[in-house]
Amino acid sequence: MKKLYLFFIIILLVSQISKAQQAFHNFGNIQIHDQGQIGFHIDLENDGTFNQNLGLAGFYNADNPLTISGTEIPRFFNMEVAVDDHLFLEINTEVSNGLDYIIGDVITPRLTPEISLDFINNSIYTLEDDLRNTDGYASVTSENGFVFPIGMDDKLRPLITPNQSNILKFSAAYFNEDPNFPSTFNNSFDTNNSEGIINAVNIEEFWDFDGRDLTYVTLTWDQESQISNLVDDLMNLRVVGWSKSENKWLDLGNTAITGDINVGTISSIEFIPDDYEIITFGSLIGSDGLTVYNGISPNGDSLNDNFIIEGVELFKNNLQIFNRWGRIVYDAENYDNTFNGISNKTVVGTQGEKLPVGTYFYILNLTEENKSYSGWIYIQY
Repeated sequence: MKKLYLFFIIILLVSQISKAQQAFHNFGNIQIHDQGQIGFHIDLENDGTFNQNLGLAGFYNADNPLTISGTEIPRFFNMEVAVDDHLFLEINTEVSNGLDYIIGDVITPRLTPEISLDFINNSIYTLEDDLRNTDGYASVTSENGFVFPIGMDDKLRPLITPNQSNILKFSAAYFNEDPNFPSTFNNSFDTNNSEGIINAVNIEEFWDFDGRDLTYVTLTWDQESQISNLVDDLMNLRVVGWSKSENKWLDLGNTAITGDINVGTISSIEFIPDDYEIITFGSLIGSDGLTVYNGISPNGDSLNDNFIIEGVELFKNNLQIFNRWGRIVYDAENYDNTFNGISNKTVVGTQGEKLPVGTYFYILNLTEENKSYSGWIYIQY
C-alpha cells in the first residue's frame, strides 16, 4: 500500500512542476495496483514497463490536448478520457478491461495505421457518440463480436465484426471522404472502375478494415451516407471492396440487412480484409425495362413456382444465379422463365437437387443489346 501512496505523491508532484515540464516520462517499471486510480493531466511518455496494470488510468485536461508517446506500449486495465481538445496516441495503447469516452476523441495518426487504440482480452467501452470516439484506427483482439467505436469529423460510424471461432485481430478506421480523393492513401479508388455486377459505389464515405482471417463484416449508415443515391430497394445494396489484386471494386455481398434508406446496417459475405484496400457501400445493376418477380415458392401449388422475368423472351440472353457466397447455382442460355429452385450446377452439390431456402442473386445478360442486369431472388418452399 505504501508503494501506491508514494506513486500518487509522485504523480501529484509531477503535475505541479513548472510549465517547463511537458510530460510524465516513465523510464522504469510502474504498476497500477487493484483499485488504484491515477490521473494524468500532462502528456505521458512511456519508455519503460507500464503494462501490468489494474485499477484506473484517467487522462484529464480542459485546456490543452494530451499525448501518449514513447517506445514501450502502455496497457491499462480501465481507462477514461476527459480531454476537451482530444487525447492523441503516438504509440499503440492497450485497454484490457474497459474504456470510458467522457470528453473528446482519442485520435490516432491515420498516416500510420499500425498505431491504434487496441482493445484486448474482450475489453469493452462506453459513452461513445459523434463527439466521443476513436478518430483514426482502433483494433480488437478477441473471439467475441465487436462494434468498432470509430468516426471522423464529429461523426461516429461503427463497423461491426461477428463472433469468431478463435481469438483473432482486426483493425479499422472510418473515413468521411470520397474514395476518389482519399487524404491518407497513396492511390485513389476510382468509383467508376468496378466489376460488371456493380452499378455504383458510394462517394460519401469508406472504411479501412484490416485483418488476415476470413470474416463477415457489418457496415452502418445514416442519412448523411446518401444510400438513396445508390438504391431504391435495399436488397440491391451491397458491401463492396477495392481489390488489391484486381485494382477495382468487387462485390462483397449482402447477407443481412436492417433498417431503411435513412438508417441501417448491411452485412457482407466472408472475405479476408487484407485482400482489400478499403470497403464501402455499392449497388447492383438495376433491372430497368424488365419486370422481375423476386420471390418464388416452388412447392407444386402452381403459384409462383418459377422465377419470372416478364419480357425476357424478347431478347437473346444468358441468366446466372448465385448463392450468397458467390457460387453459381444455375446457368441458362436464352432463359425462358423455367427456374424452379433446382440447381443445374454440380459445384454446389448434387446436380438436380433443390436449393435451400434463402436469398440468391442473378445476373441477366442481354447479349445482342450488350446490357447486363442484376438483382435478388428469394426462394421459399
